[in-house]
Amino acid sequence: MLGKDYVTRVLQTWSDLPAGPWNALLGVQGPEPIGPFMRQEYLAAMQGSGSATAQTGWGLRILTLWQGDDLHAACPLYLKDHSYGEYVFDWAWANAYQQHGLSYYPKALVASPFTPVPGPRLLAKDDAARLALVQALMAWCRQEQLSSLHLLFLSEADLAACTQAGLMLRQTVQFHWLNRRPTDAAPFADFDDFLASLSQDKRKKIRQERRKVSEAGVVFRWSRGSSISQADWDFFYRCYKRTYLEHGNRPYLSREFFAQIADQIPEHWLLFVAEREGRPVASSLIGLSQDGPAGASVAYGRYWGALERVDCLHFEACYYQPLAWCIAQGVSRFEGGAQGEHKMARALMPTPTHSAHWLAHPTFADAVERFLEREGQGVQSYLENLQARTPFKQP
Repeated sequence: MLGKDYVTRVLQTWSDLPAGPWNALLGVQGPEPIGPFMRQEYLAAMQGSGSATAQTGWGLRILTLWQGDDLHAACPLYLKDHSYGEYVFDWAWANAYQQHGLSYYPKALVASPFTPVPGPRLLAKDDAARLALVQALMAWCRQEQLSSLHLLFLSEADLAACTQAGLMLRQTVQFHWLNRRPTDAAPFADFDDFLASLSQDKRKKIRQERRKVSEAGVVFRWSRGSSISQADWDFFYRCYKRTYLEHGNRPYLSREFFAQIADQIPEHWLLFVAEREGRPVASSLIGLSQDGPAGASVAYGRYWGALERVDCLHFEACYYQPLAWCIAQGVSRFEGGAQGEHKMARALMPTPTHSAHWLAHPTFADAVERFLEREGQGVQSYLENLQARTPFKQP
């Protein structure tokens, strides 16, 4: 029992918790549109495809709080024996533990694997249940004698619960594009209207980059949901895999993972395919949210790859084609993924993201807390500096 109200159950596979109760809890997490990355089907595909399993360093536990037969709170919890695939970096903390003869791994992680997209991580019916879930996580980590607990890319409600529970907070920066004119906040009418909002140098650079792709004979087509063919998914995976291999890494995600999400949650995916002389040469995959209040929706840049070298093709496939689609479809926001200050030249603006951390060792916890305070001051200065460098026209 946790307190007098909740029963804590720790599950080890998604087959123990059907999609219905989990997704129903996800659907009541607040006003923001809900993306696919915390849906039960997406997380189950991570495990079922062999992409995020104990064998790859992602030992799944699902921590749940119940009142009778009613699920009141839940989160995905991974026992990690490395820090890959997280995008909030704690390698220095792990090295410090090792230098002092202590074990940092396994650690506990609450996140969507390989997915640096902000959103709800602590699914709960209300704030009281969310706080109880954080407390249950900390109690479980102490019981298992783990070094630490890390919760990544949190929603505002998650952040409030972690703050109340006394966890240390950390801030990082992403770059997001908003479909609204800076002058009157109205949605852009078309891509030219978007370009007109930019300073002359940024507008000129984007037109030059798009012209290079067009003059290379590259054209684009897009497919959404169940209209994405098996052949297009196969081609996309060739591109995705090649990109990782060119950087000397093995792909995190298997072809089976993409097969499962295409089958289980097809409505959440948008695929752009670049073609030259009738043959596909590159592709980019975009995640899509369900509509939020007043029809608000979000697109999430996720993966891209190319089989041929074309100057500026990456910018066209990953930014300009998705932004033009968002404008045409009335999508409210495009999130460009982790890091990438170069995205500001394409009008993706700096946005803070948040994580929370707990370390069991009091001396290390104190040292990390002092580090995070200094780091936070630096991140805040960095944000202010970026925000002063707007790509938009000045009055």
